[in-house]
Amino acid sequence: MKKITAILLVLVLVTSVIISGCGKSENNLKKVTLNEVAHSIFYAPQYVAIENGYFEEEGIDLTLVTGFGADKVMSALVAGEADIGFAGAEASVYLYSEGASDYAVNFAQLTQRAGNFLVSREPVENFSWDMLKGKEVLGGRAGGMPEMVFEYILKKNGLNPKEDLQIDQSIDFGSTAAAFSGGQGEFTVEFEPSATALESAGEGYVVASLGVDSGYVPYTAYCTTKEYMEENENVVAGFTKALQRGMEYVNTHTPEEIAAVIAPQFEETDIETIEKIVTRYYEQETWKNNLIFEESSFDLLQNILMDAGELTEPVPYDKLINTRFAEDAANGK
Repeated sequence: MKKITAILLVLVLVTSVIISGCGKSENNLKKVTLNEVAHSIFYAPQYVAIENGYFEEEGIDLTLVTGFGADKVMSALVAGEADIGFAGAEASVYLYSEGASDYAVNFAQLTQRAGNFLVSREPVENFSWDMLKGKEVLGGRAGGMPEMVFEYILKKNGLNPKEDLQIDQSIDFGSTAAAFSGGQGEFTVEFEPSATALESAGEGYVVASLGVDSGYVPYTAYCTTKEYMEENENVVAGFTKALQRGMEYVNTHTPEEIAAVIAPQFEETDIETIEKIVTRYYEQETWKNNLIFEESSFDLLQNILMDAGELTEPVPYDKLINTRFAEDAANGK
């Protein structure tokens, strides 16, 4: 009897250890809140990393929040409501220029082209940018990357954004497509899936890609506060490794395969539309091969900011960009 009791006691202890071990493994995941500027297929590598479990494999329990604007992403980061922000790097430049002591440092660049498109109310054959002269266009927030890249393209094509056309910047981010459907503007600058949705509804026609016509631009990047990076180097490293795996996936798989993986992130969009949008971004080389934010790209960004009148003098690259994590991830470290 004593022998049976002893065996049962051992079994109970072993079971307790197993259960305890399982709970500990789950609790080892570090909770990280990521605030993204928008929820768009434009950021496919990020959603591949989420859906394929890459963040969990790097020890991260990720919570995704949509900020609806780079300014709101940065506000959440500064307030401690987000651990990592994902938006145009111009937001970190503004914060640093304002004299913030715990400023935001960019550690990974995701996209290398603009992700928005010019949509016309009527079909336009052989579109050229000078066709916008005298037209009303629904644009973006002053000082934001969508609007600045749009103005950058206009200037490249000999147009003065303030004199040659009317750019309506009064509409909230994400609401321009609805305003356009309601009759405002002759053209609108839209991200996906709004551009394709307007086409599908017969309410608009994509006539130009800002990503193609602007050339390579450091459009979106991941950042965190200097303090968070110093205190959570392992988290930032794991986060970057997961993203790099997502980046490698989109660069080695077909648009159809990518669409199938990220579809759960866009339940309101049918798979055929997702495939169409992914293909559009895929063919214009939207995503980088690695996450390294090069100094030449940062210089271009600052030139765009100064040309737009949003920055009076450059800020130091080595203060706002840290490439160590992206370099290690690209080299499999």
